[in-house]
Amino acid sequence: MEEDYEAVLCVKPAVHVYRVPPRASNRGYRAAEWQLDQPAWSGRLRITAKGKTAFIKLEDKTSGELFAQAPVEQFPGIAVESVTDSSRYFVIRIEDGNGRRAFIGVGFVDRGDAFDFNVALQDHFKWVRQQNELAKQAENPDQAPKLDLGFKEGQTIKLNIANMKKKEGAAGNTRPRSAGPGGLSLLPPPPGGKSSMPTLPSGEQLPSSLPPPTRLPGTPITDSLLSWPQPAAAPSAPATDVWGDFKASGSDSNQTQANAGWVQF
Repeated sequence: MEEDYEAVLCVKPAVHVYRVPPRASNRGYRAAEWQLDQPAWSGRLRITAKGKTAFIKLEDKTSGELFAQAPVEQFPGIAVESVTDSSRYFVIRIEDGNGRRAFIGVGFVDRGDAFDFNVALQDHFKWVRQQNELAKQAENPDQAPKLDLGFKEGQTIKLNIANMKKKEGAAGNTRPRSAGPGGLSLLPPPPGGKSSMPTLPSGEQLPSSLPPPTRLPGTPITDSLLSWPQPAAAPSAPATDVWGDFKASGSDSNQTQANAGWVQF
């Protein structure tokens, strides 16, 4: 079935055909020796592939009628040759199907079309070589190259485990949380307490005295207010009296002393 399938590899709409004079030596073809201003025929070029053989077909632009055909079984080869003085011109060998052959010159108007023509043939025969190699390997599987993944004598391998050590060290420094009542995990206590005093930059000191308090609006403080009698301070209990005010009073003298500050009416 693959032999009957014909694939189109490349199509170029503008191509010229020239008569090629006989080659007198093996020095190659030169497009300058052709009558480039008088092409023998003009049309389109189409490259097809049927199996492993490529076909260069010269067809009429309008009707698609076949003008000439050149079967190519190897590239580069005698069926397609480049000229020595230009990259836009080639010499191809055409056949009529009855055993008759002739060499004609083919020229492209655009240099990019000539490049595509060359690449299409190269890609096709690259695929042909790959198919031939696969067929040989299928016939002789023991002769196929084997992939050797073993270590050679004296060969070593180097592993970078620096990241693994960092991860293990980080996991070992984790502090376990203590379990509280009810199985709840508690956070560890904070580190040692720090002084709540604000820290000052180096070279600065706290002021030796605080500024005077701001006087609020109201009665001004005068000398007459300072001359008022001040309440006497409460007598302090002796240092040896452990019980203080809780000591039981068992005599009337103590009651008299306690009631001395009251006025009877």
